[in-house]
Amino acid sequence: MTEHVELGLARLSDAKRIATMSRELIEHGLGWSWTPDRVANHIRCADTVVLAAKALGGVVGFAIMYFGEEDAHLNLLAVSPLHRQTGIGRRLMRWLERSADFAGICAIHVEVRASNRSAQSFYRSLGYRPVGLWPGYYCGREAAVRMSHTLRSMRWSELDLNNAKLTSPLK
Repeated sequence: MTEHVELGLARLSDAKRIATMSRELIEHGLGWSWTPDRVANHIRCADTVVLAAKALGGVVGFAIMYFGEEDAHLNLLAVSPLHRQTGIGRRLMRWLERSADFAGICAIHVEVRASNRSAQSFYRSLGYRPVGLWPGYYCGREAAVRMSHTLRSMRWSELDLNNAKLTSPLK
């Protein structure tokens, strides 16, 4: 597929397509927990980013990430089979990682089916490392590999406070 793909925040009108993609591409064999209503609630949530990749007006990929105080959690990421291996997944992740870095997030975590070697390889190529195995994570039927990626953000501890010009409100 060579058509132009644009990334942007998902709209409520995208919730049904995103939920359907989740059911077909991520949740197959597990039941359906990411329903259109649940996706719509995340689109409305201030602490969550629902990012959509669109081509020819339709959603061809998406990612849902929750932003906490210091860590972020990638809930879902999917790209339609016809658009895989085109860089869309990497673009979605790069957008989310830059946003997380800007927000002061220290690390991003994601769970991946233990049987999904291609997803694990994809995340490894982006700098994610396996940090744990959770038996029965998916509906008691399948284990999950938890993967994490530490972001390289500047922290106060990294600043050269000896050379920084600070003004005190007590003066």
